[in-house]
Amino acid sequence: MAAAAVEGAAATALRTVLARAAGAAERSGRAAEAVRVVAVGKTKPVSMLRQLYDAGHRCFGENYVQEIVTKAPQLPEDIQWHFIGHLQSNKVKPLLAAVPNLHMVEGVDNVKVANHLDRAVSSLGRDPLKVLVQVNTSGEESKSGIDPSRCVELAKHVKLACPHLIFSGLMTIGMKDYSSTPENFKALVKCKLEICKAIDMPTEQFELSMGMSGDFEQAVRNTCHSCNHVYR
Repeated sequence: MAAAAVEGAAATALRTVLARAAGAAERSGRAAEAVRVVAVGKTKPVSMLRQLYDAGHRCFGENYVQEIVTKAPQLPEDIQWHFIGHLQSNKVKPLLAAVPNLHMVEGVDNVKVANHLDRAVSSLGRDPLKVLVQVNTSGEESKSGIDPSRCVELAKHVKLACPHLIFSGLMTIGMKDYSSTPENFKALVKCKLEICKAIDMPTEQFELSMGMSGDFEQAVRNTCHSCNHVYR
């Protein structure tokens, strides 16, 4: 009984987050459909994710390879899975082989992992895979991600040297409290504009993934009409 109540509360919470994200988009002059909410199931049971699926959600994410390769086969194939954060090169092929419905990798932070992903997609005969370059906009040593000054270089490599990957945009994880000082979100938008100019990519095709439970509305307000993912 208690477990069912918790899972019911999770679906209610998701609906609240979706409404808040839509409201933030509309207040910033953008369509609610421009914002995608990724429900991250970190440490949560498959039964809870299934409840969100039954409530109509299809976009889920995980931070650890072991979790996503365990959970994905237990859930419907029409889920769009996102792997979020730093990905070790030796985990690339196991991830791609175990999750055929992997929609995007949000965590390419160096040339080595980009090359491993490109080769693995090719060897497994998968369709080209969408990737986001992770940028460390906060400067914290504890966070993964490339320095903003090198984001154009890495984006060019993915775009030009990795034919089995689709460069789709950038991702960042902000500091714990960015509710009043959203510099890292603005820094990611600046990186976006630099990359669009460098590789001649239309801004409307560029995705920004930023914002978590405590600051996603701030993230939506700072995306300047770009598509935005919100973690939950």
